Amino acid sequence: MDLVLDSLETAPVRRGTVYLVGAGPGDPDLLTLRARELLEHADLILYDNLTSPEVLAFAGPHAERRYVGKKRAVRVLEQSAINALMVGAARKGKSVVRLKGGDPFVFGRGGEEAQALVREGVPFEVVPGVTSALGAGAYAGMPLTHRDYTQSVTLLTGHDVNLIDWKSLAGRQTLIVFMGLISFPKIADRLISAGLDANTPAAAVRWVTRGDQTVVTGTLASLPSAIRDRGLKPPALVVIGEIVRLRREIDWFDKLPLRGQEVVVTRASAQAAPLCRRLRRLGARVMSIPVIGFEPPSEWGPADRAIRDLPSYEWLVFTSVNGVDRFVERLDMSKRDLRDLPPRICAIGPATADRIRALHLHVDLVPEEFVAESLAASFRNISLEGQRVLIPRAQEARELLPIQLGSMGAEVDVVPVYRTVLPDSSRQMALAAWSKGNPPDWVTVTSSSTVRNLARLLPMGDLRRSRLASIGPVTSATASEVGLHVATQASEYTIEGLVQAMCAFVTADRARNG
Repeated sequence: MDLVLDSLETAPVRRGTVYLVGAGPGDPDLLTLRARELLEHADLILYDNLTSPEVLAFAGPHAERRYVGKKRAVRVLEQSAINALMVGAARKGKSVVRLKGGDPFVFGRGGEEAQALVREGVPFEVVPGVTSALGAGAYAGMPLTHRDYTQSVTLLTGHDVNLIDWKSLAGRQTLIVFMGLISFPKIADRLISAGLDANTPAAAVRWVTRGDQTVVTGTLASLPSAIRDRGLKPPALVVIGEIVRLRREIDWFDKLPLRGQEVVVTRASAQAAPLCRRLRRLGARVMSIPVIGFEPPSEWGPADRAIRDLPSYEWLVFTSVNGVDRFVERLDMSKRDLRDLPPRICAIGPATADRIRALHLHVDLVPEEFVAESLAASFRNISLEGQRVLIPRAQEARELLPIQLGSMGAEVDVVPVYRTVLPDSSRQMALAAWSKGNPPDWVTVTSSSTVRNLARLLPMGDLRRSRLASIGPVTSATASEVGLHVATQASEYTIEGLVQAMCAFVTADRARNG
């Protein structure tokens, strides 16, 4: 019995259970730890229109994802059918995540779904989420409570104007209207007729906390026409009250260096998250379009022979994080292990060095600049005459490094441990990104392979409508070869250097254009 209890306490999900999970207002970094854990282990995920793709990306590889939301009054499934889906899946022993934008119990019909589960005897758990009201207040510079402005907040739905006692609301200090953008002209009229001052500050916020968040401000009387003039569409909520005045003073989100910039990240899916997160934190709207993927090499023979002969090498040189990962994976499948590695290890840059150090290995050499030319130059003061050097790397890569090390007297073995491919899904994603009215502002490229694959996906005319940000001179040279202009290049050839170069460019561009 103790063993059973222990497994129940430590398991992240329970089979046959439904989890009503708040997905937050849009920014994936606002997802709770419990929500992410459940997504990673769920068998079935039922999600709505307001669930961001970045949040769904946390789902485990085995999870079935099913859209059950509503958009523009068109509902894929009625609520009763959604309830039946949850109950049926749970009774089959599946762990079900019912993922809802914001918080499931704040205008998310989570209470109704919980009641349905209780009636059917299905166990469930509720995981709160950051509601869009809190997200709008924080990301639009309007604190929902403030000692000098408001001591009360009222959340209401504008779905059916006739069901609300507007006279009772007219005396409230701060009103947050969910699902009321379309009906807001009627709402404003009702509140003014009920006695609320027509000059009360008001703001509409669309796509709360996302990089494309849009805020339209005015007064209770003027906001309806301002919404119409800006062409603002749902999903959005409306904030009414004196706290809206604080936006001019404390709005931090609009002041971020990449605010309003749409950036395409072309890195492989498994490696894109750190760059995407960094860009989002700087205010950008980020689109991940992986134009490169990794597969095993055409043959493992050279790598396997090198692993068998590991003790005969004096140097092990890694030119990428992928090289480290794939080499170690193959090493784990052999009779050798880390104890058999050569006595000295070289890494092309800090990210690769960090991955090596994560294995509790010492890195003996890292060049000052993170390109093959600098890596070769760093060996000039080291005697390589007669020494064996092993370079596990991509199947297709520049030959400069092995040639130069060979000219220094080293016996160099280059063994492919992976090859780069163009993911099948990339073309459709890229075409969708450039087919809309405004193309992405930026495309980031972090290797020559990503540049070449990008050029295979889209016509040059489309690509030239976006600015290109390059991680370093080798990548920039490849861009020039295929006919693309690089708008900015990292001074330090790292992800952080790339981000800083983009920030500097945008800041200077804004200064030039006022």
